[in-house]
Amino acid sequence: MTDARARLDPHNEIAAIDRRIFGGFVEHLGRHIYDGIFEPGHPEADGHGFRQDVVALVKELGVSTIRYPGGNFVSGYRWEDGVGPKDERPRRLDLAWHSTETNEIGLHEFADWLELVGSDLMLAVNLGTRGTQEALDLLEYANASADTAFTRQRTANGRPDPFGVSMWCLGNEMDGPWQLGHRNADDYGRIASRTAKAMRMLDPGVELVVCGSSASSMPTFGSWERTVLGHTFDDVDFISCHSYYQERGGDAQEFLASGVDMARFIESVVAIADSVAAEKKSDKRIMISFDEWNVWYLHNEDGSESGHEFKGGAWPVAPRLLEDRYHALDAVVFGDLLITLLQHADRVRSASLAQLVNVIAPIMTEPGGPAWKQTTFFPFSITSRLAGDRAVRVPVDAGTVTSERFGEVAAVNAVATIDDEGVSLFLVNRSTEAAASLTVDLAPLVRELGREVSLAESHLLHEDDIYAANSLDDRERVGVRPLGDATVDATGLRLMLPPVSWAALRLA
Repeated sequence: MTDARARLDPHNEIAAIDRRIFGGFVEHLGRHIYDGIFEPGHPEADGHGFRQDVVALVKELGVSTIRYPGGNFVSGYRWEDGVGPKDERPRRLDLAWHSTETNEIGLHEFADWLELVGSDLMLAVNLGTRGTQEALDLLEYANASADTAFTRQRTANGRPDPFGVSMWCLGNEMDGPWQLGHRNADDYGRIASRTAKAMRMLDPGVELVVCGSSASSMPTFGSWERTVLGHTFDDVDFISCHSYYQERGGDAQEFLASGVDMARFIESVVAIADSVAAEKKSDKRIMISFDEWNVWYLHNEDGSESGHEFKGGAWPVAPRLLEDRYHALDAVVFGDLLITLLQHADRVRSASLAQLVNVIAPIMTEPGGPAWKQTTFFPFSITSRLAGDRAVRVPVDAGTVTSERFGEVAAVNAVATIDDEGVSLFLVNRSTEAAASLTVDLAPLVRELGREVSLAESHLLHEDDIYAANSLDDRERVGVRPLGDATVDATGLRLMLPPVSWAALRLA
């Protein structure tokens, strides 16, 4: 048992929280769209083929903005294939995921689905196999209101009013050799700058995201950001970060330090962006769009890539790809990553959980069968619901755990949010061995509010078997339960955090 102490002082404010930090990501990949979001003939399908059980779960998840249509997929995508009469849309080979794309779902259908789930659209343009002109064509089709050939086409396809997409990604992971149209930093920076300038001429109000590194482990990390921002600093609003985490070699303690890696990644990119600003003698601040993050078992234990079963002559439609099964340990790490994003709310203004349904996802479905929540569903849905207007630092004194990569890291990590109705506190115990008996000093909060607080709700995600998971056969094996021993009085909050646990509390 570790005795831990924390202090919740509203003057330790980080920044206002941009709700886009609770975004998601939908890619034409595996069974994400076909058999996931869209399954005509399913008992839960509406008249457009959208599964209403999935709609309900995505609404409960609380995703704000959803990035579409990729991902690696976008670098070979022709957006025109996904508009117009469905029976006239071409079938295409998707080189990114070695599949066949039917194009039954495109911009119009996806926008209709977003209206059902209550999320905003974030579009990515293809700067891999296409370029500035095609990006302009899509922007005009999506956002223009003038009478043009593209807006007439949009109207003929059932959408007289513009889609009004405000946030646009200038390609995807262009630093990656796996990416169709992969470019070096200079070449990508130049085309991204040209495209951004042209898009702003058509729609000055768009917010633009330039590609950062697809991982902090990339050999070009750092130099890529500096070079790309050297070209695009005046043209864009965000630079992207992508990062995925997995347990390796059965080392749960090392895996539980993943949030430290994410924090260092963010802080490194911020430092580079601000150094470019200093060189340009500019007070502009480039924000972070962490538009791909998750736990993903991307590599097998031998280091080979997992999930790419279909190669050679087979080009299946909606194969089962990247359908990771998440256990309780994954969910605790996942919750810590969310805490880390909130701790950097001053610069992380957008983030996209990759992805939503079936593909490394918090929601799973079975064709013709049920939909269910994976363990990672709970930290995201609870955090997105409880997080208030402003993020607040919560220093915790709980000792450290040892990471081979990062050294001594905090055993308990925490962040709070404040709004007019109350305070939310999010916590994770990274230790695999010791429970933490935590006392949170609330005196500064009570003085600031001028009134007492009470515990409105609490949630704990913890399993004695850290590898317990939900599945088709046992869809409710892992969930959350109240923190039964949590108490609040005029000066303090007291609770117990078991080893390898994530918790959220709401103080009214």
